[in-house]
Amino acid sequence: MREKEYMDRFPRLPDAFMVQRLALPAGQNDMVLDTDTFNEVDDQFALADCLLLPAQLRVEAVYAAPFHNDRSEGPGDGMQRSFDEIHRVLERLRLAGTVPVLKGSDRFLGDSAAPIKSAAALDLVERAMKRADKPLYVLAIGAPTNIASALLLEPRIREKIVLVWLGGQPLSWPTAREFNLQQDPLASQILFNSGVPMVFVPCTHVAEKLMTTLPEFRECLRGKSPISQYLYEIVEGYAKGNPDPTWTKVIWDVATVAWMRDPNLVPSELVHAPILTDQLTYSFDQGRHFMRIATNMSRSGVLGDLYRRLNAVK
Repeated sequence: MREKEYMDRFPRLPDAFMVQRLALPAGQNDMVLDTDTFNEVDDQFALADCLLLPAQLRVEAVYAAPFHNDRSEGPGDGMQRSFDEIHRVLERLRLAGTVPVLKGSDRFLGDSAAPIKSAAALDLVERAMKRADKPLYVLAIGAPTNIASALLLEPRIREKIVLVWLGGQPLSWPTAREFNLQQDPLASQILFNSGVPMVFVPCTHVAEKLMTTLPEFRECLRGKSPISQYLYEIVEGYAKGNPDPTWTKVIWDVATVAWMRDPNLVPSELVHAPILTDQLTYSFDQGRHFMRIATNMSRSGVLGDLYRRLNAVK
């Protein structure tokens, strides 16, 4: 889809509206989570995190996102494995059956004229269009196929949602390439070009600060609660066979929930949205719509609070 096509399909929303929508969250907010949960081990932490903040986050639904790496046979298989993993996390949180879990796309987006009508994309459209006042926050921590499809199916949801997406690299980086973004480049381009109010959480220098070690997990999580033990075990299994005693793991995806919980832990600023090129680099036009970008991360503030809440689950 070229620039004019985007403008025709997604008429620009007023700057004042965008600034208001991108204000820092406060009080209790409604949200959905879009997650490639089985991709590695950090989505499980983010899923548990948002479900353990009922005074701030009311989780209306969880969507399984597609992924393809050595933990899946293809994007559809990745989505199914994520769907199953979501249920395992809910069971250990004693929350099985309390929140709808919907299957997302079984493939990546191949054509902007053919959005994928998954249960997740259709549910997002339906939930968003019911909003009358406060926006629905959409936390996306995988390839944005489901979200882009929903935007293509019903562009008016831009007026009803705020997207918080972890993916890509800082705007100063020579490439935007990162797993979530490059899994579905077309869907990623749609996020930047649709004019949806978006909080963008890049990986390098921001989310990557949520780095920890197996000894820290052992000390902080092992045996402390059913969900803490499960999270420790999946990280331990992920690390098996790695001979490096300094092995570390980044719990990237918790960054999105941290911004919702306490934006001071994830400093951010308003900028003009870049253009994501076909080469997966950034191009800039200061006349473009606004988005919010995270610029830093308080590691201890985010992880310390997370460990305490996980260990309180009985």
